[in-house]
Parts: sequence; C-alpha cells; structure tokens
Amino acid sequence: MKRAAAVPPERRGLTRDGVRLLAATPDGLAHAVFTGLPRYLAPGDLLVVNTSGTLAAALDGRRAGGRPVTIHLSTVLDDGTWLVEPRERAVARTRVTDMAEDDVVALPGGEKLTLLRRYPDPGSDRLWEATATVPGDVPGYLARHGRPIHYSYVPRQWPLADYQTVFARDPGSAEMPSAARPFSTGLVTDLITAGVLLAPVTLHAGVASLETGEPPLPERFTVPPPTAELVNLTRAAGRRVVAVGTTAVRAVETAAAPDGAVTAAQGWTSLVLGPDRPARAVTGLITGWHDPEASHVDLLRAVAGDTLVAAAYAEADRAGYLGHEFGDSCLLLPPAR
Repeated sequence: MKRAAAVPPERRGLTRDGVRLLAATPDGLAHAVFTGLPRYLAPGDLLVVNTSGTLAAALDGRRAGGRPVTIHLSTVLDDGTWLVEPRERAVARTRVTDMAEDDVVALPGGEKLTLLRRYPDPGSDRLWEATATVPGDVPGYLARHGRPIHYSYVPRQWPLADYQTVFARDPGSAEMPSAARPFSTGLVTDLITAGVLLAPVTLHAGVASLETGEPPLPERFTVPPPTAELVNLTRAAGRRVVAVGTTAVRAVETAAAPDGAVTAAQGWTSLVLGPDRPARAVTGLITGWHDPEASHVDLLRAVAGDTLVAAAYAEADRAGYLGHEFGDSCLLLPPAR
C-alpha cells in the first residue's frame, strides 16, 4: 500500500469499527464503513475468527559491551526454546545482522537469552533459535517487561490494548491478528442478529514482517471440533465460509481435505497457500491491506483469485486506503465455486 496507518483509528477520531471497508464482490467494488459489514453477508454465512491474543513481545536488551538491542519474540517452540528476531533500538528498528551463535543478550529482570542457531537454516538472516532463562510463564514475563512489536511506520508506542482484538482469548501471537481489529462488540451483536454465524479457531502468529516474498513461518494452530462441523454444515448449505484474516484462513485450510471437508486439528502448520494450493474450504475473506509484494497477498489470491484481488488493490490505492494493522479493511467475496 502507498500509505500506512501511523496511529490507531481511535486516535484519529474514529471508532474501531469506523475504518473504511472496500467490499469486492461479484457485483463490483463498493466503498463502505466497517459497520456496514452485515449488509454484504447473508443469514447462514459463517465468519471464522482467530481467538489468539497479542503478546507484549518486544524486549529491550543489552549485547556484550552494553550495546542496546531489541528482541522480538516470534514464538516459543515445544521444547521451550524461543524463536527471536534481533532488531536495532533506533527509530528505524532495522534487523541486526552481525550477531553470532552463543551471543548472549541481557534481558529485563536479570534474565538472559543465548543465541543457538539461525532459523530455519544457516543461511537465514532474520530469526534465531535461542534459549532464555525466563522462568515459568512466558506471557506473564512479557506482560511485566515487554511492549507490543511495532515498526517504523508506527513511530510511537501504543498500549497493548490497542493491539488486541475483540476475539482475543488465548495469548500467543507476536503480532496482532489485525484483520479482526475493526470488530466491536456492537458489530458482533449486529452480525448475530442478522443471522451470521461465528466460529473460533486459534493460530498464534509469529513475527509477520514478511513483506519481501518470504514464505510464512510454521505457526501453532487449533481448529476445534464444533468449528470444523460448522464449516462443513455451512458449505453443505451453500453458504459462505468467510475467514477473518490470513491467520484464520491458514488454520482452516490446514484442516481441510482436498474436497474441502474440514476435520478438527491442532499442532503446527507449515501450509503455504498460493497458486499451487488454492483454498478448499474458505470462500471469502476479511483482510487488512498488505504490501503488494508480501506473501500474504498470495494467500488472498488463493481465496479470491488474481482478478478480484488486483482490482481491489488498484481501487484501494486510487482511493487512498490505509494499510497495515491500524488501517482500513477489505472484504473479498469471489463468485461462488
């Protein structure tokens, strides 16, 4: 996107659900406000939402010799090691590229972090697998000592509450599943009153600054049995399964068979959606605006097709829609398959 939202909409005099919505449907492109979402959905349509909560995943640290560094915690692996991204502490917050195996970073509270190896392979220059002396509950430690991850297009720090969605229940995402941010409790009530169904999945998103064609990283997810059943019933009834965000798409599609039937599942997903793996179960998508070269856009095309996505992005650029986590929204409803 040409323009990124630098502050939350509430700081721009809007409500959460007052951001702009571009609805891209078989009938064409329509400009609306997010509160108008119910008019584009039909009774019996299903919204799949991500219940992952955002962590205060940025920590200030000190390298050897006292040099400052910011550590972005991407995720905690099953063996207790961390995936982390070292960043400069300057405003630009560029990646740190001169760190090596066994480097130690002093963390707040007297804890320390030791880099083990580059992830996912020795040629990677962004993420590290690391051990940390943080005892017990990682979300609790981050709540005491961390802050939300933000990048240079958001020049100042905002409270963690600004990075939570109305659906957040299970802390675990390094960065907010931001497509759901414009939802408010009032809008959810309006949707339910209109006969639209909601079903939860959980996918804990890692660092999402994948804006140069990098593939998405493995992420932990859960599709509970009632959600799988609702997706299948919705499809059988000829209604739409609309995922709220790329994270919800990835979770549902990981649990989808080639015929689109979804079964309950949990674990780690490495699924990459795109031209070689189109969506099987998801038939619509609510999303924010990503940089056009981001791998996220391949996922949008996997759901909505090249033509509709290209038309939506062209119109959003023309009309000055705002991108990234505090920006505007898009509803992609391709023709029924």
